[in-house]
Amino acid sequence: MYGIIFVQPGVKVNGDYYREVMLKEKLLPCIKEILGDNFIFQQDSAPAHRVHDTVAFLHREMPDFISPDQCPPNIPDMNPVDYKIWAVMQQRVDEKCVNDVDERCQHLLSVWHSIGQNVIAEAIDQWRARLTTCVRAKGGHFKHLMYNTLELSVSTVT
Repeated sequence: MYGIIFVQPGVKVNGDYYREVMLKEKLLPCIKEILGDNFIFQQDSAPAHRVHDTVAFLHREMPDFISPDQCPPNIPDMNPVDYKIWAVMQQRVDEKCVNDVDERCQHLLSVWHSIGQNVIAEAIDQWRARLTTCVRAKGGHFKHLMYNTLELSVSTVT
């Protein structure tokens, strides 16, 4: 079963660690096992993601890769994991008090595996409205415009 990849306390996630450990050893083998070569890889613009060697590696190894210079400036507002999945995760995780890091990790994994397909479908359904709003805002900040757009997209569907 797949889940969340945790970084050990005290580890500095720089470009080398991200590329060699997070991507090569953990994330990419899981993605390729599940999807084969049928996916597009996109990441945010965290410093470890923008390192030249990491970007070059991803261009070489990914079937399709959206590089940092091609990403919208407000990527959290365009990434379904950021705008929906993590919000649901945080709400559910915060419902339970935990005593230590190990218990928190176990609870995170439990919540992750309880996320239903309906949550994922809702996230995907919001994407087109978010893209439209991003274009309307000319790539600028647009989160404040989303409530009207999402209400419109819901009212036109019902």
